Amino acid sequence: MALTRNKSEQWFKRAEIVLPGGVSSPVRAFGAVGGTPPVIRWAKGTQVIDENGHKYLDFVGSWGPLILGHAHPAVVESIQRASAQGTSYGAPTSIEIKLAEEVVDSYPGIEQVRFVSSGTEAVMSAVRLARGVTGRDIIVKFSGCYHGHSDGLLVAAGSGLTTFGKPSSDGVPEDFTRLTIVLPLDDTEALLKLFKEKGDCIAAVIIEPVPANNGLLLQRPQFLEVLRAQCTKYEVLLIFDEVISGFRLGRGGAAEHYGVIPDLATFGKVIGGGMPVGAFAGPEATMKHLAPAGGVYQAGTLSGNPVAMAAGLTTLSLLKSENGWHALEQLGLYLESTLGPVLAESPMPAKLCRLGSLFWIAWLTNDLPRSAEAINPNVGKTYSPIFHELLAQGVALAPSAYEVGFLSLAHTQQDIDRLGETLATALKKVC
Repeated sequence: MALTRNKSEQWFKRAEIVLPGGVSSPVRAFGAVGGTPPVIRWAKGTQVIDENGHKYLDFVGSWGPLILGHAHPAVVESIQRASAQGTSYGAPTSIEIKLAEEVVDSYPGIEQVRFVSSGTEAVMSAVRLARGVTGRDIIVKFSGCYHGHSDGLLVAAGSGLTTFGKPSSDGVPEDFTRLTIVLPLDDTEALLKLFKEKGDCIAAVIIEPVPANNGLLLQRPQFLEVLRAQCTKYEVLLIFDEVISGFRLGRGGAAEHYGVIPDLATFGKVIGGGMPVGAFAGPEATMKHLAPAGGVYQAGTLSGNPVAMAAGLTTLSLLKSENGWHALEQLGLYLESTLGPVLAESPMPAKLCRLGSLFWIAWLTNDLPRSAEAINPNVGKTYSPIFHELLAQGVALAPSAYEVGFLSLAHTQQDIDRLGETLATALKKVC
């Protein structure tokens, strides 16, 4: 069933005149799947509605923040109340302090937190702090992990397993990435080799403990444990990028889930309740190096914005009071039981990967990949017609084969049944 999207198309033509590519963030442009994206008018619960009035059952959730669903009444009320008292002060607020206390009380191993306005800003600041604390320059990251678009981390792997990275974007000078080394995920041998050769020069290793920006590449706990041990041995700071996984897997994020405690952690998405928020956190002995207490400078006019703090605190409070993470896990189990048989009958091989309320369909494989290199390079072409058929039937997954889906407390078993039925129909039609 083809949906008429003339109003969305008209809006998008206007957008292309005044916004690069018609969007404020690249993946929204449907470049990976083709076509024109629906332009959204409003959303509620699990539904988003476009300018033509078409409703879509949403499993994108603004790419992760909306763990309670769209426009949750309590979150909306907290935003309205806070904004009525002023949208920004450029000064400390009690709501900022309360959210900081909640974050510190929730996540293992941290004692202080600094709020910023995005995940990119949180990671960029955590890396600078690590360099300031250790007096070293080299940063290690993993292919398949995305840490925002700051120049030093917007890198691709070099020609070997333990080579320095090269820019993966125009406009990033090679000098900005020459101090970043890229390793493959789930490769203990490469990890040990690097630490043996350069361990004394490394300031920090940063990893998504639950890599969720290039598929859902679940790591073996043993790999994370080896990484933790090597960082401790060589006095390297281990940074967990929990912008996606933080407060989504559970109150203590991936650190609690795996029992591996980082030296620094970065957060975003859920802690803002749908508002622009990021944060980085660690022990007081490390965080005291930040200005004004120490010599590592970091600042932000809208950091700790009272409206965003109110939305975040309300979200975390509701997750606790409603036993939200348990409910999401039960919903995730139902998703597995529903989509598993559908994918088993798929004309092409596909596997569902899930952890908590995160899920991803790995196409063209019988085994779940744990590294970016293990993903079939043809998944984009395979996914595009499936995505568009689902969208035509009113079900919205991410417009990329590499992006994960998100469950929220607003979703029901009936919503998952609909996803399963629609996916089954789409596979029969396009395969």
